[in-house]
Amino acid sequence: MIDSPDQNQTPTGTTLTAREKRDLQKAQLRPLANLRPELYDEDDYSQDELETMMEMYNGTMASIEEGEIVKSRVLDIRDNMVVLDIGFKSEGTIPLEEFKDLPDLKPGDEVEVLLEHLEDQEGSVVLSKKKADFMRVWERIRVAYENDEPVRGALIKKIKGGVVVDLMGVDAFLPGSQIALRRVPNVDELLGQTFDFKIIKLNKRRRNIVVSRRVILEQERAGKREKLMKELQKDQVRKGVVKNITDFGAFIDL
Repeated sequence: MIDSPDQNQTPTGTTLTAREKRDLQKAQLRPLANLRPELYDEDDYSQDELETMMEMYNGTMASIEEGEIVKSRVLDIRDNMVVLDIGFKSEGTIPLEEFKDLPDLKPGDEVEVLLEHLEDQEGSVVLSKKKADFMRVWERIRVAYENDEPVRGALIKKIKGGVVVDLMGVDAFLPGSQIALRRVPNVDELLGQTFDFKIIKLNKRRRNIVVSRRVILEQERAGKREKLMKELQKDQVRKGVVKNITDFGAFIDL
């Protein structure tokens, strides 16, 4: 939480004169001109108007905390960056790639983002949409993991050792050994497709989510096998597919 200084005193505790107080208020409000210069002219405001603006400005600062998900407004999109206004004295930027779920994003749109820091070394607000998305869906992911429930996701990118899966807007890792029951010769053919997955590993601190499609397929196969075993009878005739032939016989898929 940001504490607003006493507008009637200097840092050493000395009481300000009316002129000094007015000059201080002007200096503190001047950063607002960076956002709306057409509305700000310090010489146009009376003392009462300056005090009202200071109350509004300090109230905005006091209501913003780092680590919170806040609403922001898109000011501009340039150089693969999205410029956002959260109502603070300076705007922040987020890489455009974090808005892949909003292909029609445009100036004026409202977006929820995570306020990481109020100011960096350059005085800019540090924001993240990706982290806000992660925090928002984490609870749903945790519940699915604890209840052993499947989650829906899309394969979006092949990386070393596996594939990145878009899980409710958050990236998860699908190891190559967990893609299918058998080795997949061409993973690229699966990119863009959507499947059910089981979450097999979860670490919030490291933002690490590992999923498996193989577990889902094994459960489906086990269910089909159990059903088949209940249906099989002696002398029954059934159709099957020859899967493999060896010296001692053949394997038939029923």
